[in-house]
Amino acid sequence: MLHKIFPFLTWLPLAKQYWKNDLIAGITGTIIVIPQAVAFAMIAGMPPIYGFYTAMLTPVIAAIFGSSYHLVSGPTTTSSIVLYAIISKFVTPSSDIEAFVSLAILLSFMAGVIKLFMGVVKMGKLVNFVSNSVIIGFSAGAGILIAFKQLKHIFGIKVPQGSSFYKIIEYIIQHIQETNWYAFAVAISTLLIALLIRKIKKISKLYMLIAMILGSLIAIWFGGTNHGIETVGKISSNLPPFNPPDFSWQNMKMLSNGAFILAILGLVEAVAISRSIALNTHQKLNTNQEFVSQGISNVVSSFFSCYTSSASFTRSSINYQAGAKTPMSAIISALGLMLVVLLFADYASFLPKPAMGGIILLVGYNLIDFKHIKTIFKASKREVIVFAVTLIGTLFLELEEALVAGIFMALFFYLEKTSKPNIAVLGINKERRLINVVRDREAKSCSQLKIIRIDGSIYFGAIETISNFFIKLYEENEVKTLLIIASGINFIDLAGAEWLTSEVTKWRERGGDVYFVGMKKVSQEVLSKGEFLDKIGENHFFTDKKTAIKTIHSKFKDPCKTPVFKECIKA
Repeated sequence: MLHKIFPFLTWLPLAKQYWKNDLIAGITGTIIVIPQAVAFAMIAGMPPIYGFYTAMLTPVIAAIFGSSYHLVSGPTTTSSIVLYAIISKFVTPSSDIEAFVSLAILLSFMAGVIKLFMGVVKMGKLVNFVSNSVIIGFSAGAGILIAFKQLKHIFGIKVPQGSSFYKIIEYIIQHIQETNWYAFAVAISTLLIALLIRKIKKISKLYMLIAMILGSLIAIWFGGTNHGIETVGKISSNLPPFNPPDFSWQNMKMLSNGAFILAILGLVEAVAISRSIALNTHQKLNTNQEFVSQGISNVVSSFFSCYTSSASFTRSSINYQAGAKTPMSAIISALGLMLVVLLFADYASFLPKPAMGGIILLVGYNLIDFKHIKTIFKASKREVIVFAVTLIGTLFLELEEALVAGIFMALFFYLEKTSKPNIAVLGINKERRLINVVRDREAKSCSQLKIIRIDGSIYFGAIETISNFFIKLYEENEVKTLLIIASGINFIDLAGAEWLTSEVTKWRERGGDVYFVGMKKVSQEVLSKGEFLDKIGENHFFTDKKTAIKTIHSKFKDPCKTPVFKECIKA
């Protein structure tokens, strides 16, 4: 029970074994998060220091209570954009920054409570509707977005803040003559160094860290800011202060809808990221626990001047690619940021953005899972469409809209497929085995008993297809009695039970009957509880085919014109 409540008790012993891996990944994460914390805070309309507060505290809490070994929480692009969109309806940073910050922290608390509640009541199963094709498409799209958003640092071109994927491309093409070749050289050099070091086995795990250090030295050698190479800039030396949210009922009511949207978006984002990494690590995730960890991290951190957080695609990917083995890497990264802010703020301010752009460009590329994408294209056209919709949506729509579009498309194809269950007419072949008559034209059927097999569920979406088959069977055959092999029926809903009872009644009015063999107990649940079993008759259900065929033939009075079973009455 303690391990369920406190997941860190499970991975803490592993952290002792892999402390070197986690240390390297943690230090790398610290370097990467510095410019991101500043950028995301600015996107959210918050002063930069609040980005650092959020990046210091939320990863620690989320790591302690989360289930994923590689997920890193903190400020993100999506949550920052959504937070600004919600609060700017009521107050803007330029009009009243204190009120804006107060509402932002309150909104973060409310979103955290919603996340926590959803985890406690075990609503994590909702994310089971997110298929792997959606995750792979989302991951690939996010990788492309992450890479292209670094182009402004790589080329040294000041792309307008918040530009979309295609706007970035358009702007850079139009202003390519403004390229800062010093910044470009730093970015490409850092990228090439990372690629080279990654091939050296002994130091391959350090490739990001070494590349960043060498890239920074190259930037200094080129003259740094004297040649327009942009750096992180001045960093404040403060730790998150204790400052509870302003619990105003009026404000809470005003932000309620926004808090729900922010919570749902954050949860889907966190689970999507953890699942995309788990496709490679094969780690078993507990989505309910992930909901709880995201909720607790938002609730607790809001008491320490932190704004809303979620899982970061960039930092989680870097964490995994840098060799992290346990959530200790995320804690080390957060503690490292605290030390940087307290002791090395002046030095960290010289980190060149083009060097970090080169590293993140490689991270974005690594997010594109070419192996699984190739499998998708080989396996199914439907999965290709789901993948493509999610990928294109991620590039051209908001991230939450892309996920919804991908999930909707996957569910559509699932419902479309399950609405057309396979139904086969069976006959006896030369080896005296029941087989689909379509597969063996020489297979013979009994003249008095038609045997069919249903592979699929009998529910409201499939009734039309199944009903049409039975109508055709009823009209084109003189056979009055049916035996349905029901072992392939996964479940029957209320609409299916009503149709099935009606169908049995129709065949009985014709002078025949309908029997079932091998139906699962879960399939009989609705029939039993809804008293449909009494109408059909419990003696019409058999556990094995041999007993069913023997019992049914004992009820026939006329001889079989085409006897195929031993039990057939011969003339």
